Amino acid sequence: MKRYLRWLPMALAAVLLWPTLSAVAGELPPLSLTEAKAKQAVIVDTRASYFYQGWPMEGEQQGGHVAGAEHLSAEWKYRAEQWPAALKEKGLHAKRPVALYGAPREVAEVARLLRLQGIKQLFELQGWQSAPREALARWQQLVHPRWLADLQAGKPVTAAPQGDWKLFEVDWGSPKAFLISHIPGAGYIDTNRLETEVLWNKVSDQALEAFLLENGIRHDTTVILYGRNTMAAARAAHLMLYAGVNDVRLLDGGLDAWFIQHQRTETGLPKQYKPVPAFGVTIPARPEFYTTLDQAKSLLQQPDGALVSIRTWDEFVGNTSGYSYIKPKGDIPGAKWGHGGVDANSMSDFHNPDGTMKPAREILTMWDQWHIEPTQQTAFYCGTGWRASEAFFYAWLMDWQRISVYDGGWYEWSMDPNNPIVTGERQPSH
Repeated sequence: MKRYLRWLPMALAAVLLWPTLSAVAGELPPLSLTEAKAKQAVIVDTRASYFYQGWPMEGEQQGGHVAGAEHLSAEWKYRAEQWPAALKEKGLHAKRPVALYGAPREVAEVARLLRLQGIKQLFELQGWQSAPREALARWQQLVHPRWLADLQAGKPVTAAPQGDWKLFEVDWGSPKAFLISHIPGAGYIDTNRLETEVLWNKVSDQALEAFLLENGIRHDTTVILYGRNTMAAARAAHLMLYAGVNDVRLLDGGLDAWFIQHQRTETGLPKQYKPVPAFGVTIPARPEFYTTLDQAKSLLQQPDGALVSIRTWDEFVGNTSGYSYIKPKGDIPGAKWGHGGVDANSMSDFHNPDGTMKPAREILTMWDQWHIEPTQQTAFYCGTGWRASEAFFYAWLMDWQRISVYDGGWYEWSMDPNNPIVTGERQPSH
């Protein structure tokens, strides 16, 4: 109950401000798509991230965003020091016109925020509902809270599972936090069932198959995963795709997104799904999604290969190992920096302020700086596989064809003193 009471003042404020915000949106000069292109205006989608990524709004036949549009949701909260980087990332500055679209309230709020940042040439894009759209290639695999709640309620949903579906929260260790609050009807996956010490690499294929069968997962089961940290859910998602589960979906923004949307939670034990006798295909069905140490070394010699470090800059240059249990500092010579977050438990470089996935164009721009390209044979790695799995999943959502996770990562590489290590500042090389 306290969670709902906490949001009540905000909800009341939104209701009271609605007429004012609508009026502000209506006061923006209208601009057609043709005029916006002629003015070289930045087109900005102010809606929630799931509509931008590809989910259709109610009454729409298609989802996604106006082709070429940047994304700046009215729901996001930037701190003052975050605004300069956010504006640069989206190509927004005082000398360039900006054409906003979305609901009146959303347009008004983003217009207000941009004015505070000194951007005054603001317009409201007309006819955007019928404009050509772009979407994330596999947007259906990045689900949102309202979709999941409707699915649970038995309501018709876009991109519905074709058959049996199961929901799991993923985390490390016993489900202590889960017992206090979780999405109704969720099972629980302890990542200790997917990884084994000392390197925290994946368990054997036989153990992975036994785990999937125990949880009622076949190759044709739709599996919906979420986490209190999305990296944990992505870790499970990657290994399920490797095993051969055809329809793996991730809740964008994780459990926090569920809370933000004010969806119902419950307490108690995880749901226990009925085991199944057979997976249906031989595991691994997608062995190419997994890279070993020897394969990683070969990839470094491959002309179109990219071994990509999903770690912080301080880890990449050797200022820190990133982990209390990993002593060596540095990174793999020849590896490309694929970004990460503020520390080893963060993927903030890939997230919007609310924890949802950034637009593909922003991730691609970030990777392009280090010549990480969709056509390359690409293996992502981090310390022990979690961050790399999230980067892999985002590349898979973008339909990259030649991707994998180097599971051993920096932990495995650094344990052998015969493996070379590089430290210090460095620039991208082709």
